[in-house]
Amino acid sequence: MEWTGYHPGLMSTALPPSPSEALALVQAALRAAGRTPVPEAVDTRLAGNRVLLRGITADRDQPPFDRVMMDGIAVSAAALLAGQRRFRRTGVAAAGHPAPPLGAADTAVEAMTGAMLPAGADVIVPVEELVQDGDHFTLGDDAARSASAGQNIHPQGSDCRAGDAVLAAPRRLGAVDIAIAAGAGAATLQVAPLARVAVISTGDELVEAGVAAAPWQVRRSNAHAIATALRAAGGVDVTDHHLPDDLPTLQAALTALLRDHDVLVLSGGVSKGRFDHVPAALAAAKVRQVLHRVAQRPGQPLWCGVGPQGQAVFGLPGNPVSTLVCVVRYVLPALRALEGLTAPAAGIPVRLAGEVRALPKATRFVPVRLAVDAGGLLQAQPEQPSNSGDFLALADTHGVVEVPPGAMPVPAGTVLPCWRWPGTDVAGSAT
Repeated sequence: MEWTGYHPGLMSTALPPSPSEALALVQAALRAAGRTPVPEAVDTRLAGNRVLLRGITADRDQPPFDRVMMDGIAVSAAALLAGQRRFRRTGVAAAGHPAPPLGAADTAVEAMTGAMLPAGADVIVPVEELVQDGDHFTLGDDAARSASAGQNIHPQGSDCRAGDAVLAAPRRLGAVDIAIAAGAGAATLQVAPLARVAVISTGDELVEAGVAAAPWQVRRSNAHAIATALRAAGGVDVTDHHLPDDLPTLQAALTALLRDHDVLVLSGGVSKGRFDHVPAALAAAKVRQVLHRVAQRPGQPLWCGVGPQGQAVFGLPGNPVSTLVCVVRYVLPALRALEGLTAPAAGIPVRLAGEVRALPKATRFVPVRLAVDAGGLLQAQPEQPSNSGDFLALADTHGVVEVPPGAMPVPAGTVLPCWRWPGTDVAGSAT
């Protein structure tokens, strides 16, 4: 699927695709290229934020024994029903040790949280309901009458049985997932390999921070923003490169980078200026163009293609706001697909806290500050950068809302999808 409505330097009456159409074209092209992740075994303790490709089953029942859930004494419900109120301690059941069995009806085993339930016992009476006198425990009639078989006991196999599926694939592994996998006995997990991503900025005007800059030069920042966003999202091994505005140099460098990387993300050089050589250099490196230009602001000049071995290649506009918009709307969702995640990426729904202007024929991405209202809903306060190069205006924002084309302003209270900057935190909400 190659969209051909626009090509650099050619006139066309066809409209560029919408953001959703553009992402669908890119993902379809990547699927057609046939690159699928080959699982690799990774120590479970180090697999956080990786994508699980093979599901996990439990190696034994969970819990593996009838588990004591509160500190107290283990007794027989039948003894309580028969009127027994005073019990003699005959042993202690501690977590991590075999539990001594319960003896006669007037005996109890002192039991700690997490311990095995002693054989013959079927009730745990909490310590708060007991009066202790040396090796004897006494409980009142009310506590005895309210006790029933199974009280404060986590039954063996009630969470899952040996062989049950506990984690389905594919999924990105978070803290809870790692705990489940380890609890199921999985010492290693079959995960997607780290995607090898080359982040490339182009431009003779760029210099690094800490280097003296001439009046006509600017600090190199887009590449660092892209790399940080990719690392925060997880599943990548990022390398950083800076290339000049020279077609032969670009062509040679991009050809070499394609040999060693799964994804190329370029910043700058994709528009129609005299020195915007990236599309021509990629074509010479045998990267097949999937699209060039999307019906959106900012970020219209976005270029996407597929390399000769199915590599994903993105040419992002050089203006900072445009760059980050394209990273969250296209690059990160494409990386999800390359890692084997099948569920489509989607913006999170937020409610506008102020009116925003729509564009008649293009999607508009507006930076927003997010906050949780009294009802627990995410509210998005629009911010208005002076232009797509105004990086400073993004300092306190959390992402962008996607405003569909329209003739009328979008009023406050409207729910729109929001694409978050990776790694940002909103007070009162989960990241």
